[in-house]
Amino acid sequence: MALNMRIHRTNTILYCRNWSDTVAFYQHYFDFTVTYETDWFVEFRLSHDTYLSIANASHTTIESVEGQGITLSWQVADVHEARTQLQQEGLEVSKLQKKWGALLFYLHDPEGHRIELWQPLSA
Repeated sequence: MALNMRIHRTNTILYCRNWSDTVAFYQHYFDFTVTYETDWFVEFRLSHDTYLSIANASHTTIESVEGQGITLSWQVADVHEARTQLQQEGLEVSKLQKKWGALLFYLHDPEGHRIELWQPLSA
């Protein structure tokens, strides 16, 4: 039986050992808006009802997985422009690839989480 509920907000929480570097990475390279912040937890707004939080694993009961098994996949308006800008900032990015009906590339945050930036091939 399916639950009768509507999800109003999504928040992905990454538990990090390299907390300060990871927070700085998302602030600097993606310019996400901070909506909540403590000395060990930062919540970023990615879009209207989508959030990404970075928690310092030394303050939590959940350990860091050092990026293993996680891909943050975000659709962008112009994948070519996004890739060029990140490269110009000195980040290591993968080659552009065609997969799943999209043009995409990958990069990693300081904790090792894989980030996939993509746009539909039809765009």
